[in-house]
Amino acid sequence: MSLVLQFPAATPQQSLDYLQTKLAYYTDAWDLAEDLARQTPEIVVIDARAPEAYRAGHICGAINFPHRGMDATTTARLDRSKVYVTYCDGIGCNGSTKAAWKLASLGFQVKELIGGLDFWKRDGHPLIWGDSAGEWPAAAPLASCGC
Repeated sequence: MSLVLQFPAATPQQSLDYLQTKLAYYTDAWDLAEDLARQTPEIVVIDARAPEAYRAGHICGAINFPHRGMDATTTARLDRSKVYVTYCDGIGCNGSTKAAWKLASLGFQVKELIGGLDFWKRDGHPLIWGDSAGEWPAAAPLASCGC
């Protein structure tokens, strides 16, 4: 018997439902880079790591908001009409998940960046260093990931 088919494949409708739900929770570096380059106003990127990690290199335009400090008081300044994309170091870190959970529990719309800063850097997207969020560099090339 096939090991792949040991558990039957989902129906097409089950697959559609699951995959649509999955895409509601996550974005990837290429899609986020496209939105940042286009200055999509509905998206806010949150670096959920400690300030020291943020200063050592972060996504252009990301604000530093460590997940450990998120609560009703500290998030009061956030715009509830935006979608917040959270990230941390990468797949070995759950800071982005904790940040997304806290924001969602407070009524914000959220997505996580797949692979965090690790995948962002691997794909060659621009970084900025220091305390400033910075801006997307005008000369930054946008390439297709081939997807």
